[in-house]
Amino acid sequence: MLDRASVIDQNFLIALKTAKFPNKLSNIPASASQLSPQEFVQLFESQLISRHLDLRARILKDQGIGFYTIGSSGHEGNAALGKVFRHDDMAFLHYRSGALMAERSRKVPNIDPINDQILSLVAAKDDPISQGRHKVFGSAKLFVPPQTSTIASHLPKAMGAAWSLGRAYRTGFNATVPSDGVILCNFGDASFNHATSQSAFNAAQYLAYKGEPLPLVYICEDNGIGISVSTPDNWIENNVKNRQSIEYIPCNGLHLPDAYMAAQEAEEIARYERRPVFLHMKTVRLMGHAGNDTESMYHTVEHIEATEAQDPLLHSARLCIEAGYLSTDDILTMYENTRQKVEKAAEQAIKLPKLSSAEEVCASVAPECPKKEKPAQPTISKRHELFDIGRQFKFLDKPRSMAQLINYALTDLMEQYPNIIMFGEDVGKKGGVYSVSTNLQKRFSENRVFDTMLDETSILGNAIGAAHLGYLPIPEIQFLAYTHNAVDQIRGEASTLSFFSNNQFTNPMVIRIAGLAYQKGFGGHFHNDNSIAFLREIPGVILACPSHGQDAAKMLREAVRLADEQKRVVIFLEPIALYHAKDLHEAGDNGWLGVYPEPNEAVNFGEPALYPSEGKKPSKTLIISYGNGHYLSQQAQKTLKDKYKTAVDVMDIRWLAPLNHKGIADIAKNYQNVLVVDECRKTGSLSEELITGLIESLEQLPKIKRITGHDTFIPIGTSWEFVLPGKDDIVQAVRELFLNSSLL
Repeated sequence: MLDRASVIDQNFLIALKTAKFPNKLSNIPASASQLSPQEFVQLFESQLISRHLDLRARILKDQGIGFYTIGSSGHEGNAALGKVFRHDDMAFLHYRSGALMAERSRKVPNIDPINDQILSLVAAKDDPISQGRHKVFGSAKLFVPPQTSTIASHLPKAMGAAWSLGRAYRTGFNATVPSDGVILCNFGDASFNHATSQSAFNAAQYLAYKGEPLPLVYICEDNGIGISVSTPDNWIENNVKNRQSIEYIPCNGLHLPDAYMAAQEAEEIARYERRPVFLHMKTVRLMGHAGNDTESMYHTVEHIEATEAQDPLLHSARLCIEAGYLSTDDILTMYENTRQKVEKAAEQAIKLPKLSSAEEVCASVAPECPKKEKPAQPTISKRHELFDIGRQFKFLDKPRSMAQLINYALTDLMEQYPNIIMFGEDVGKKGGVYSVSTNLQKRFSENRVFDTMLDETSILGNAIGAAHLGYLPIPEIQFLAYTHNAVDQIRGEASTLSFFSNNQFTNPMVIRIAGLAYQKGFGGHFHNDNSIAFLREIPGVILACPSHGQDAAKMLREAVRLADEQKRVVIFLEPIALYHAKDLHEAGDNGWLGVYPEPNEAVNFGEPALYPSEGKKPSKTLIISYGNGHYLSQQAQKTLKDKYKTAVDVMDIRWLAPLNHKGIADIAKNYQNVLVVDECRKTGSLSEELITGLIESLEQLPKIKRITGHDTFIPIGTSWEFVLPGKDDIVQAVRELFLNSSLL
């Protein structure tokens, strides 16, 4: 089949020279937009820029020096959005937003959309947004965070940003987006069907229905197809137009005045009425899905040609000529001049260096931020005032459970960091299903501690959006198993932002997750999930897991510091079974309670804890564990000492990702025997990486053994005891490992 990019290029020139334009889609003239002739011509020019960038992308790809060819051709009507909305209206954009970016670039001096996109196309190190890591639309100056996924995963954070902007306006919070701003988010009609987008639409409607201000414009750019699968006629319209609490506005993106006036209407509703809008913009898709898409495999030539005949550039050219804004020759000159600008930019860009080492590629996985002073800690009088709500001040120097100590830490932290907001299912009025957030809403108001709908995707989307605006969110996922429903918000969105923006955008947060197993009398798998491999492998994400209440308080302070100062995404995994544990060895010993640490005490990131059996002298055997496994290991430590006269030391890793291999190895090298106790499943467990790290780090290896959970889900009742490590299993493993050793 013919090269459709070349065909479209030539068809435009032929139609222009012969005045064979497509039939009018609307009787609305260019002047109806109330744009000046110069402004309308500029919009048209932005469309031309986008088109020639697409054409050049195909050429660069064919030459083997370009790397991304999903273009904007057919969607150039979104230039109207670039004109109507302010440059500081934060925009989460999909990959067909070339004309929007070109037009938006006019609002800020010294931004060259042609050069910026060409640099991105050839993966040049000078690419101003991603440094060549991905072809994305993004700009810090234009308030456009880079968006790498287009399968709807950016919709929840747009909702979250709008929700947070409404909260900022109501409370006077100094957000990174002006208080009267609007949040934009565009996507395709195929993405409309994704579960993530439905979550975002539902959340927007839910919030608006409740009366929450939500200055949000969702733009569905509907070209009628997703790669090769057609969208049924009227599917989007019939699904959306009658939905409650979200304004539906249709327009034709092929007809620039219609698109512009619809965008104006959407902007007025979102900005001044603070209500969400669904702007449904009809478009066409030209040049197939991408450069390697052979459209003739699923469309007839007649269908392809009919679509190409509706080229939005031809519709805009006719409007300019009819209005007397441009002549045919003027347009021809603009078209070819734009081509030359793009060609020149490409010639220069291909000569520029690219990322040339793993170190350069990985440099932006985690944000690089200068250290800054922590906010002042709360005064004694303020703490007294806060903790007296719930009558807890008198207990600060008394032994308390992990759940209570986390609650105390959150109280101090929320007073210390006024930008912290905390939210999730049941965290507000109820105080959490395990009472961890009890009284926090009373202490800090519903503006800072609030309940959400039951939807983990929207909870995490809200966190990402809030972080974009300068909040430090602490969302709670009620159970670890529920995180699986929404992990792409962490994996595909929160974790990637720094990487693909070269540290220009960050979304710091501390995600609290109640998880792991050993919960007696409750649940089964979904309340006793011991699968954490999916969290450990995400680049740049920190995974913390306290075992003891005192550590939980101190580690939470470090987690907040890492989020606030270093702009990190931190997951704080709280062992459910240890929330309210009191005793360690026998009933009534209160051995697992702890006194609340002073507010200035913290556990350094990555630092493990060592619990020797006797004195300061290391024994010859080390047990390495975390979470419930650490609790059980301390029990086994006493049994081994008392019953078998065997001294063992116990290490609590505490920070599960990234693992501090050097710190762990520096301790382990002093031992002749190492037992790794991992409560999670054998396959994909932390023990695999731990043991590998020891093998790679130590010149002289100790004897190494591990015990893990079985490769199964957790059952209800008491049968879970058969599939998870217990104290007796640890004792037996130590004895079996060294049965014939003089070390026992």
